[in-house]
Amino acid sequence: MIVNHLAETIFGTMGAFSPRLLAFQQMISTGTICWTIQLIPQIWKNWRQGSTDGLSPWLMLIWGISGVTLGTYTVLQNLNIPLIIQAHLFAFLAFISWGQCQYYGRGRSKIFATMLTLTTMAITGGSEVGVVYGIRMSNQTRNNSVALFFGISPTVIIAVGLLPQYWEIYKCGEVIGISTLFMLIDMLGGVFSDLSLVFKGRVDLLAALTYTLVVVVDGTILLLALILNPRAARRREQERREMEENRIISQEPGIDPIQSISRV
Repeated sequence: MIVNHLAETIFGTMGAFSPRLLAFQQMISTGTICWTIQLIPQIWKNWRQGSTDGLSPWLMLIWGISGVTLGTYTVLQNLNIPLIIQAHLFAFLAFISWGQCQYYGRGRSKIFATMLTLTTMAITGGSEVGVVYGIRMSNQTRNNSVALFFGISPTVIIAVGLLPQYWEIYKCGEVIGISTLFMLIDMLGGVFSDLSLVFKGRVDLLAALTYTLVVVVDGTILLLALILNPRAARRREQERREMEENRIISQEPGIDPIQSISRV
């Protein structure tokens, strides 16, 4: 997820409206909405299942930390309040999911997981405030290189954060734990943001690259789910049948269970 001046237009006032401009606003607003609610399905899934097996805690922690650069960018660029809220809400929800990983996955106590999550939020939030004030005090708010750094960093960090999730998929041999609805919404956010660049007229190559990166990494996980999950289901079914056959054979009179298992 990335926030830039393109998204600001949804909450700003525009002059004369044209079909291209309306299409641009619709695409970017849809992408922004997707990136605001994307983590809610994951948090719901964790809570309903009471488990975060297969979900990398590093993914959520790294995404939460990305809120430092993402929030810094929105504040330094003086974007509208809804966009600033969106950036911080993304980090907040990521930390909530990370806290669930500590409670369900690591077996931490509810109090410890809660305090750890709140402490991490406070540290990252304090770091963001320090960075913002430090840059403003040094009169670097109009420095293009500073804006470019904080504009690119969130997307790079978010993409890197998905690497531990790929490792979890490799270890499990299937996509479990992570919500496919979450990945789908995140990917759609990138798709609609890419489309908004088309209707904008002049394509921003940097923005297009970052949006497309989100689509690729999310789409890869969805593709792996379509390929690996049916295979894993067939494998488990085969193992279940073999265990059932062994159980039936071992219960037959005059059959040594050890010999029956070795024979099968």
